[in-house]
Amino acid sequence: MSSLIAYGTGETTEAPAAITNNGFWPEISPAAFRDAERIDGSVTDARVIHALRVAIADINRQLADWQLEHQGEGAATIDDVDPPSWQAEDVYPLLYQRAVYATAMATLMERYRDYSATGEGDERGEAKDLAADDYRRDARWAVSEILGESHTTVELI
Repeated sequence: MSSLIAYGTGETTEAPAAITNNGFWPEISPAAFRDAERIDGSVTDARVIHALRVAIADINRQLADWQLEHQGEGAATIDDVDPPSWQAEDVYPLLYQRAVYATAMATLMERYRDYSATGEGDERGEAKDLAADDYRRDARWAVSEILGESHTTVELI
């Protein structure tokens, strides 16, 4: 009698530690990211952490001047920056998290396209590409909102 023992399924028993940020922006929890974006165990912790670290670097770069401006005004962390009176108190950390999560999701969507020689596989891949584009748009809009810029969508006719 033989039996099959499966291993390496991507399931983890212990959640990875939060990813430390630059001190101004909040740390990012890979477990919270998985929960919020419904990422299953087929995506390894290593890939999730890599995608999040790259996303943090990208978003921090886009917000570097804004961060320096507010640090120059005395803000040690994002929690020290007062949002506009019409916004919720935690709007900046929320938008930052959205930008990082959306950027990481776009990367994961692009990396985890279905591999199939059939037309159905191609269609699923194209759908994932469109979803990745939507995530990148969400990230751009979140960054624009932090910067106080409006977001515009322009299409060629």
